Order: sequence, then structure tokens, then C-alpha cells
Amino acid sequence: MELKHKVAFVTGGASGLGEATVRKVVALGGKAVIFDLDEGRGQKLVEELGDTVLFVKGDVTKEEDVSAAVEAACAKFGGIHLVVNCAGIAIAQKVLSKHGIHALESFNKVIQVNLSGTFNVIRLAAAKMINNEPNQHGERGVIINTASIAA
Repeated sequence: MELKHKVAFVTGGASGLGEATVRKVVALGGKAVIFDLDEGRGQKLVEELGDTVLFVKGDVTKEEDVSAAVEAACAKFGGIHLVVNCAGIAIAQKVLSKHGIHALESFNKVIQVNLSGTFNVIRLAAAKMINNEPNQHGERGVIINTASIAA
């Protein structure tokens, strides 16, 4: 996908792989929406990169947060062409240790953010992307999902 004049919606966009993605999109002439919980880092990127970037604070697991961010992206930039899901968490804990067994709640939180949150963003962004004019290959947009404890 040619990124010039395109809009990327990047979850976890305030740090790590997400931040690098935002910087690359802008460097290639695109616009980026940073969707992240870290307002301080997100706003700092907006100050640095200017009006080609929008920060929206939110949680990928909350439908209302994702919907509001997708709407904000469309309102400011006219649509979304690329989604890059970088938001994720990892809880470094052994399944069994001298302190006992791994808490199921911790595992469920990882699944909620990394799996359900990713799907939540995919479905809500795709509902807007379907309205994009198809390119010469018939594509209306691209969705990229990452999986990394270091993302």
C-alpha cells in the first residue's frame, strides 16, 4: 500500500513498534491516528509530528473507546486506510512457582487486551474502511496485526 495521503490507525501508537509505525507513516507522507492509553507520550508525539497526527486516548477492549477513536479519525482525516494493531500486554509470570500457581485473572487480562481488543479494533475500523474507494487491486484498506511481547 502506498502511504502518501493515506490514514493509518495505530493502536499502541505512543511507544515501541506502534510509535515507530506512526513515525514511518508520517515520513512517507501519510497521516496517523495514535490510539493509546498513554496520553503523555501520545501528546508528545503530536507536538513533535504536527497536524499529520491525532492522538486519541482509549482502551482497545472498550467498544465505546474504539468507536470514538475511529469516528475522530474519520472526522479529522476523512477515513482510515490502514490499521496497525500494536497494543498488547504481557505479564511475566511462571505458570507455577514457589509462590503458587499463576492467577487466571492475569491470563484473562492478556487475552482480553491482546486477542479480544485486537478483534474489537478490526471489526469497528473495517466497518468504516468498507466505504473507501477500492484501489486498482480492489483493496479498500489493509489491517496488520502484530504479536510481540516487545511491541
